[in-house]
Amino acid sequence: MAEKMRAVPLFLAFQALTFLFMLVPRSVCLALGRGLGVLTFRLSPQHRRLALDNLRFAFGARIPPAERRRIARESFARFGAVLTDLVKMQSLGRRRLDALADLEGGDNLKRALAEGKGALIFTGHFGNWEIGSLAVSRIARLHVVARKLDNALVEAKLLSLRRRLGARVIYKHQAARPILEALRHNEVVAIVIDQNVLRREGIFVDFFGRAASTTPGLAAFHLKSGAPILPIFSFRRPDGGYVLRMGRPLEVPSGGIPSENVLKITQACTKIIETRVRDAPESWLWFHDRWRSRPAAEHGKETTNGRQGS
Repeated sequence: MAEKMRAVPLFLAFQALTFLFMLVPRSVCLALGRGLGVLTFRLSPQHRRLALDNLRFAFGARIPPAERRRIARESFARFGAVLTDLVKMQSLGRRRLDALADLEGGDNLKRALAEGKGALIFTGHFGNWEIGSLAVSRIARLHVVARKLDNALVEAKLLSLRRRLGARVIYKHQAARPILEALRHNEVVAIVIDQNVLRREGIFVDFFGRAASTTPGLAAFHLKSGAPILPIFSFRRPDGGYVLRMGRPLEVPSGGIPSENVLKITQACTKIIETRVRDAPESWLWFHDRWRSRPAAEHGKETTNGRQGS
């Protein structure tokens, strides 16, 4: 009961924001979101420091401190705009909503599905990653793998939005069976693979020259099902909408030791994300603690961020 009561204030704030955004143009919502992001950058030293540290680890002396600060500030601003845009999308009519997202490379997905094994698509917290559902679901039935929010009331609103964007949600807990079932029905499963996972749940691959604990699920489901793996990323259009760019299916190793193939596939996918982030670092979530989990050899040592390994 106490936990439910703690969830109510955040839910009420979310509802109030939703009502406010129904009354104002989308451009105003985006501007407010950017402002909230910048305000968070200024008022949250913990998240600001984490973002700046991550940028320093990733780029080192190649980017001077002033530029790292600009990138971090813009990352906060863009994330704020993404959040407020998602809230605004709840009140948009179907025609306006559909006009927000274009898909480039959709033929890559169609050819992959022609194999009859379904398709696995992956992305990172880059641009507006949620909007991809709107574009991909026009081609095939789409499932997205997600973690439930701690706030059940806000989670229910997010679930409703994801369904409106065309996605069916598979929660991470006990996800294997519904994922494999979706692939058997020649459907699409989307997985975001750029967040830190606990050491016992992940495998370590190189990300910006540093070991990063990463979910092996994408590679494991490919090896289990034979479903092709394709990357997709969201970019802003000049008019404020989005373009989703779908890449070609990855060439993945066949035969050999499965655990080694999982590592190779996960590394290849992570490098694709790294390339996109290098090209447009402002679009990535630098204030996520991506390198928090450390390899067993580093356990108990101070990480570069000054936090203990986990």
